[in-house]
Amino acid sequence: MTAASDAVASPVHPALLDRVLECLRMQSDGVTEHALITQLRDAGVEPFAGARLQEPLSLFQAHFVLFHCLYRLRDRLAEGGEGLRIHCLDIGIEPVREGGAVDGLLATHDPLRAYYLDLAQLETMDAATVEALLGEFWSQLGRDQQREQALEVLELADPVDADTIRRQYRRMAQRHHPDRGGDTAKLQRINAARWVLLVRG
Repeated sequence: MTAASDAVASPVHPALLDRVLECLRMQSDGVTEHALITQLRDAGVEPFAGARLQEPLSLFQAHFVLFHCLYRLRDRLAEGGEGLRIHCLDIGIEPVREGGAVDGLLATHDPLRAYYLDLAQLETMDAATVEALLGEFWSQLGRDQQREQALEVLELADPVDADTIRRQYRRMAQRHHPDRGGDTAKLQRINAARWVLLVRG
């Protein structure tokens, strides 16, 4: 995703922040990261319009630019008395409650903020680095987080039963199989998600 890499050399344009904010305001109950990136891509919003989400490096670049925008928007929204939940499975705007709480959660310092606000971090990421991160990803997550992430990979949400997981796994494995023009890394994530949900449990 060349456009995302270009964003490293110059600050993210305010117009991009406005487009992300516009999409967020259309979601009354919040949205997942995957759904938000897809919405921006389908709307032709650069750099997401050129994202190849089946490729790990391009997916990481889209993720990083989105979260950079979200942390900048959170600062902007706070000035107007609004909060912004930032989580890959739940992104949404809500009023800041008395005492600085957002939907019951204290608006404490987020250690990831400095990382995502530093666009130079994109320069350190290449395909091999991203692949290494993916290899460590599942082992570092707790069991609950593993389930959440595995469900997201398979584009599912709880409550979901084993039969539904198996059917969705088969559909996605067929769709993303390299023999059918799919991506090996994506298929590996789908296989890992199935293992987390059905084998490890």
